[in-house]
Amino acid sequence: MPTALIAEDEPLLAQALSAALRQAWPELTQLPPAQDGDDAIEQALAHRPDVLFLDIRMPGPSGLEAAHTIIDAWPAGQALPLIVFVTAYDQYALNAFEASAVDYVLKPVQPARLAQTCQRLQGLLRARTPTPTSDDDALLARLRHLLQPGALADRATMAAPLRVIQASVGHTIHVVPIEDVVYFEAADKYVRVLTPEGEWLIRTSLRELLPQLDAGVFWQIHRGTVVRASEIRQAVRDEAGRVTLHLRSRPERLAVSRLYAGRFKGM
Repeated sequence: MPTALIAEDEPLLAQALSAALRQAWPELTQLPPAQDGDDAIEQALAHRPDVLFLDIRMPGPSGLEAAHTIIDAWPAGQALPLIVFVTAYDQYALNAFEASAVDYVLKPVQPARLAQTCQRLQGLLRARTPTPTSDDDALLARLRHLLQPGALADRATMAAPLRVIQASVGHTIHVVPIEDVVYFEAADKYVRVLTPEGEWLIRTSLRELLPQLDAGVFWQIHRGTVVRASEIRQAVRDEAGRVTLHLRSRPERLAVSRLYAGRFKGM
């Protein structure tokens, strides 16, 4: 029997979605709902459901961030879960979902729309094999598209690309031209800024920084790492399929997560 996990921080909305799913898909076994992003990640990796219904906005990691973490940690050799995002009405978000061909349902849940989604999910599950296929590659590509900086935002309100990074060290502010940055790495509430000559910490999150970077210049390769594409000297894939990047101007080796490994499929 197929299984599903609902991640929704509002109990009444979680109950409504659960009840609607029982009507639309009686054979679906529902796990106890997750109440936030961390709970969703923990339950998904523990129980490995066939389908995830993830609220976009919830405490802790968002639905998108939870999906990212779940995919990265999903056992190699096992087909990925199907993912449906649950969102309040927002035209920019809906445009992004449609452009990415990612399944979504709106709150409050409309039975007819949910029935269509369930029919599609059932068809995908019937067609899937126990091991990863090109369907998984297609899912990863759709999620990469959706995770692009600003994909869910009104582009008219987005900040202009950064030209310099200002990093405080004591009473001194170091001004680092964006052209000097080799890669950014998340570090708790900070971001490490690494150049050929050294590194600095800036007090911001990678999530806040990403929309200010040129996505054609800086590639996200992991939920905590963004690298300048021209600084990638080579990408090495091991026997397990894991990809590691060697850089031109830094000695570190950067791991590429499963979600972003598709950038290097040409190897």
